[in-house]
Amino acid sequence: MTLPILTLLSPFAVIAAALLSIRNPGRRPGNLPRVAEISAVVALALAGAGLVQLIAAGPATLSAVDGLIGVRLDAVSATMTLLVAFVGWIVVRYARFYLDGEAREGAFHGWILAALGAVLLLVQASSLPVLIAAFVAIGVAMRQLLSFYADRPEARRAAVKFTLVWGLGDAALLFAALLLASAYGTTDIVALTAAAADGLTPAAHVAIALLVVTAALKTAAFPLHGWLTEVMEAPTPVSALLHAGIINSGGVLLIVTAGLVEASTGAMAALVMIGGFTALFGAVVMLTQSVIKTALAWSTVAQMGFMLLQCGLGLWPLALLHIVAHSLYKAHAFLASGEAVRAVLQLRKPGPIAVPNLEAVARSFALALVLYAAVALGFGFIVGPKSAQALALGAILIFGVAYLVAQGLAEAAPRALTVRTVRASVAAAVAYFTFQTLAEMLWGPLLPAAAMPGPLEWALITLAVVSFGVVAMAQALFPLWAHHPTTAGLRVHIANGLYLNALLDRAIGELRVSKAD
Repeated sequence: MTLPILTLLSPFAVIAAALLSIRNPGRRPGNLPRVAEISAVVALALAGAGLVQLIAAGPATLSAVDGLIGVRLDAVSATMTLLVAFVGWIVVRYARFYLDGEAREGAFHGWILAALGAVLLLVQASSLPVLIAAFVAIGVAMRQLLSFYADRPEARRAAVKFTLVWGLGDAALLFAALLLASAYGTTDIVALTAAAADGLTPAAHVAIALLVVTAALKTAAFPLHGWLTEVMEAPTPVSALLHAGIINSGGVLLIVTAGLVEASTGAMAALVMIGGFTALFGAVVMLTQSVIKTALAWSTVAQMGFMLLQCGLGLWPLALLHIVAHSLYKAHAFLASGEAVRAVLQLRKPGPIAVPNLEAVARSFALALVLYAAVALGFGFIVGPKSAQALALGAILIFGVAYLVAQGLAEAAPRALTVRTVRASVAAAVAYFTFQTLAEMLWGPLLPAAAMPGPLEWALITLAVVSFGVVAMAQALFPLWAHHPTTAGLRVHIANGLYLNALLDRAIGELRVSKAD
């Protein structure tokens, strides 16, 4: 069997450069910033070579110490390794110029390379001990990066919150690994999946619940999401790497252990409820933010919630596609956030917009759903019928397009706008089914197929579709009640995330409230 040597070398390429940089933590440490970028390029080249190896020789695994240490090369790990290496190279290259002249420039390059190396190891892991080791290493490196400006109280508070939540996730994963090892006598993920197919023991049920808890903590799910929205005191490359890569690690954990998680109906239901609520909550709060980076952080909360929802529905290939798309988008969004401010300032003020009334909004949602149903029917004839979960997810996505259609159906809207928004609805539906088909072709053979929904699953699917539909309709109608006195107060509460972050501050003792208050 061919060993996945090429991809396995990618994390060590950047870790070697990380050790050199950490040993030279000062300002402009010789050629180390260039060495850091070169190591990231080498990791990217090894990731690409690993993909070629996969195509030429097929999947492979490497294990040692009776399966305690294991890595794999397959379509999922090759995709994630290539994604992480590419985003990491972009971030390291950006940091080379962004941090030039900083007092602790060398230390920064060292720790960001260490974080990158740990993530590269994480996405190739095929055993729980390797996953745990990678998660712990990520936590150590990110704590150093988040507190890079240690003289800023906000940075220290964000680092403490991150360490607390991330550490709780590590503890949950460790306990899950011990329970699974005691139940099935192995920590190899493939062997655990095969054993779980014959039935789950009580210990395994608890372990899978802990896997869900770990994923929720790693993805900043509600209600412990506050740490993710406060990491803006760290340098911009840290925000980019965190939001574009590290925050996806909880989703990677779920996808790698998909066979285990899907064996528990309760775990899947919990993912739907936690993910769906987090997505709605994050999206609503994001709309009230005036600072670009903070809005992007809340966008990440919403996107990670939606990814958990996809996992809970059993749409594992779509969840992986979501991770890929979100990583690329969010890395660009953070690294280009400064230019975004300049671009907005240079825009001319738009003229009066068409405000849709209730009738226009209702027609827009009906039209969007009809167009979506027509496209779904067409794809059903071409590539075969889709699962109920996939159709429901597509309906949720099309609600976002319905908001645009509402603008086009408003009485004051010009005909050109109406035509454009209808085209956007059709294009969104076609793109959804096209990318879904491609994702299933690439990763579907390695991941469980969506199961036939039972009564509980149908109830959760209905709840999710209705909830997202109500929120999308409220957003479309927002211009009609935006100036109501009650709205101003509600906006303040929502903009502060309903003060859940302040409660977390008090719980960990970082926010001191005087008796006079």
